[in-house]
Amino acid sequence: MKPLAIDLFCGLGGWTEGLLAEGYDVVGFDIEQHAYGEHRYPAQLVIQDVLTLHGRQFRDATLIVASPPCQAYSYRAMPWKRAKALPPPCNGLFDACFRIQREASEAAGRRIPLVVENVRGAQPWVGRARWNFGSFYLWGDVPALMPMVKGRKNGGGSWFKVAHNTTSGKGQNPDGRKQPGIGGPRHNGKAASAMIAKIPLPLSRHIAAVYRAAP
Repeated sequence: MKPLAIDLFCGLGGWTEGLLAEGYDVVGFDIEQHAYGEHRYPAQLVIQDVLTLHGRQFRDATLIVASPPCQAYSYRAMPWKRAKALPPPCNGLFDACFRIQREASEAAGRRIPLVVENVRGAQPWVGRARWNFGSFYLWGDVPALMPMVKGRKNGGGSWFKVAHNTTSGKGQNPDGRKQPGIGGPRHNGKAASAMIAKIPLPLSRHIAAVYRAAP
């Protein structure tokens, strides 16, 4: 039987692509379906608010991954007085990932690993990340050995700047790599932001492989 993975806030399925490549069955959860031309979620998708999930339904999972929305953290990381004057962001979606992991582990009678991805700008509000792959920062059960990023990378936390560049036609994602098929007037900001947030395949495949091989 294939191992089961749960992808919370799955978006376009960056985590899921790596999980599928490593032989998992995957179920993704999101509040809406993201489909932009040929870009769409590649596995079973459940349209449901993650806040309404209870972890016991994931007691058979081998791995849980999550990418809660980053915009509130990214905005507060911008060097603007208006951004700095905002009250602290709500961590409810971020915290829900760990609640679901705890509930799933209790129902399973074993620890089910969880890896959560977000931006560098989340750290003042949710604690220091355990690792980063370019501008993709990771919390939770991050493996001890992680792949290194090849090529140029930025400091992370720049979602708004990069989203602006993408929608204006420059077509870059947060770690500086050009994204084929995005940018220009035919893509709206929602499509561009979904592409920007997509987990790089080397990262998702590595974590999928580590937990597939784990006893």
